[in-house]
Amino acid sequence: MLNDSPVGHEDVAEQLQILTTEHWSLLATRSLTASEGLSRVTIFLAILSGAVIALALVAQADRFGPTFISIAIPLLLVVLFAGLATISRLNALNRDDYRWVVGMNRLRHAYIELHPELERHLTASPYDDLQGALRTLGIDDPMAGRGVGSVPHLLQTLPGMLTVIVAAVGGTIGALLAAVIGIPWQGAVAAAGGGFLLVLGSMAAWGRRAVTQPSPGLEPRFPSPGDDR
Repeated sequence: MLNDSPVGHEDVAEQLQILTTEHWSLLATRSLTASEGLSRVTIFLAILSGAVIALALVAQADRFGPTFISIAIPLLLVVLFAGLATISRLNALNRDDYRWVVGMNRLRHAYIELHPELERHLTASPYDDLQGALRTLGIDDPMAGRGVGSVPHLLQTLPGMLTVIVAAVGGTIGALLAAVIGIPWQGAVAAAGGGFLLVLGSMAAWGRRAVTQPSPGLEPRFPSPGDDR
């Protein structure tokens, strides 16, 4: 129970109503968060597609000459900026989604405090630490080699997928800059690879910091059994 004093049926019903209302509110907020994330990705892919089509038309007219390069570099810089902004927003939305999952786990813990017999019927976790949040998200073994934080998992996420695409745009810009300087094709290939790795490494480090710096308000109040925190 929530406290040692007797709780009447009406009091329990009122508490459940309040908790349920908050639970539905968090569910709706999670839905809005997911919708915004998909919208952001759609906008970026539309910008990228438009830029590629525009460059294809210019290339047909200029045969990849100076005019093409003078248009391609600023256009791709705009695409690069849109990609970086999109990934940044997706990381923020993922942190928000984690916050809503933690909130729902805390509410689920309150349900069990009111009715302990219901715990065996729950699939999602009633614990608000990292392990409990990942269980609610459907990741039961975060320490497995293919679990959260592994390379296969990161490449499957929206920020991870877009990071590879944006890194390819950065590599293309590097190759075009090498062509402007007059570097031979071997140097242009090296510049493309360097630009790709530079953007990829920078975004990976940025994303890692976003994951490893949780909000102080999300300190576990109901850790999973066996959790020493």
